[in-house]
Amino acid sequence: MNAGRATVTSLVEWLAAAAATRPDHIAVEAPPAGGMTYAELDLLSDRVRDRLVAMGVVRGDRVGVYARKSIDAYAAMLGAMKAGAAYVPVDYSAPAWRTAYILSDCAVRVAILEAALAASWRDEIAKLGETPATIELQGAGDGSWLHGALDALDAAHGAPVPVADVSVAPSDLAYILYTSGSTGKPKGVMLSHLNATSYVDWCSAVFAPAAEDRFSSHAPFHFDLSILDLYVPLKHAATVVLITADQGKEPAGLAALIADRRLTVWYSTPTILTMLSQYGKMEKHDYGALRYVFFAGEVFPVKHLRAVMERLPGPRYFNLYGPTETNVCTYHEIPATVEPERTAPYPIGRVCEQFQARVVDEDGVDVARGAEGELVMAGPGVMQGYWNLPERTAQAFFVDVTGGRWYRTGDLVTEDAHGVFTYVGRRDRMVKRRGYRIELGEIESGLYKHADIKEAAVVALKDADGGVRIKAFVASSGAALNLIGMKQFCAQVLPSYMSPDAFGFLDALPKTSTDKVDYQRLIAMG
Repeated sequence: MNAGRATVTSLVEWLAAAAATRPDHIAVEAPPAGGMTYAELDLLSDRVRDRLVAMGVVRGDRVGVYARKSIDAYAAMLGAMKAGAAYVPVDYSAPAWRTAYILSDCAVRVAILEAALAASWRDEIAKLGETPATIELQGAGDGSWLHGALDALDAAHGAPVPVADVSVAPSDLAYILYTSGSTGKPKGVMLSHLNATSYVDWCSAVFAPAAEDRFSSHAPFHFDLSILDLYVPLKHAATVVLITADQGKEPAGLAALIADRRLTVWYSTPTILTMLSQYGKMEKHDYGALRYVFFAGEVFPVKHLRAVMERLPGPRYFNLYGPTETNVCTYHEIPATVEPERTAPYPIGRVCEQFQARVVDEDGVDVARGAEGELVMAGPGVMQGYWNLPERTAQAFFVDVTGGRWYRTGDLVTEDAHGVFTYVGRRDRMVKRRGYRIELGEIESGLYKHADIKEAAVVALKDADGGVRIKAFVASSGAALNLIGMKQFCAQVLPSYMSPDAFGFLDALPKTSTDKVDYQRLIAMG
């Protein structure tokens, strides 16, 4: 049974269809907290919709979701879309100033957040302007915390009048995902319902999910991998199993969870799969239910991929490539056996059918087949732009002689005679690590918040496996700096995935003849 295969306008239409056809089927599990059926998830998200509308949310507004990964957060996101708004998920573990900036930048009408975070967040957002209305949860897990928060609001203000789902257009925003920005401030990638549904429809056509599938949700909700995790099972009335941040970092427990929960579809970064194969003691478990393993977000060193496939020989493996601005735009199935002599990473593959792709030079002119150039994309999966950054949006696209609008991925690739793309590297100082796209300039901006740092420069270095290692070079204004102190400071001002792997302490940073930081020399010092 495959529910909701008809063309839809918005993501939440699939929830209504699933609730109608499989009301008692488990829609979402959050081990060990519990689970929720499609009927229950539909009801809870309806309650969120009604309360948001009563609080003044209208079509086109934004609703922030600042809570741990949970059924509560998932229902909040669905309820926001039912109200005609776009949801803005933020990193629960990020510094309060960063979350405040994000929710202020996109002017959320309402923030749904955990009460434990509210005080520090309010202090920070008050510095930036008006504080939005809030729905405060006393915790997050099985959905009961969101019910409790709505019950409290009903008691205080009266139950809201039930309303229908707000009609939206395919071009309306479904969510905004904030990624690292070169100015030191995150930038919001605007994704519409059409962007998302075209991707989900492509996944349906290529991977043929079934209603009895059980999908992993390893990625946090503010990461673009979560779109496949959450909405492909929603379309097919299948089940998604939420994996919390703490569970996702503990390999033995994670390896057991995949087996015990009988997951059929796994999706994560190569870093997580490598961790599982090295430390998960996977030989102790039965993974016979697993049909697909998808990976994305970074290069997968072949020796680690080979080790994973030796421990999990049953499923089909796919490399899914794409920036947040397109989600997945190329894909490549890995052969059942990795050749023992192979050392080069596998290609990122062919263009997904809902896109058109070209490889161009700096002027937007197609390069010769096999030559290196920038991968550019067009199609319904390409973002609308960056929130409140028209100049940055304009820079991200170019218009060709026929009037076609192409998104510049910033990734350098080659294309072979069969239309298969191979990733070469980044065009700028943006890097990918553990699936996150990171602007090195944002790390530098964070380091400059340290009172004793007079100069800071961050470089990305390749390790022996082809991965990325981030090193920060800092010069002190007088007081001595040390490794432990810098690690502690970075934990306060940067998300954990941005924290440098290593530090170099210098009297002064090297400069070029034009008095700019000599990054090439720093890379050589690596």
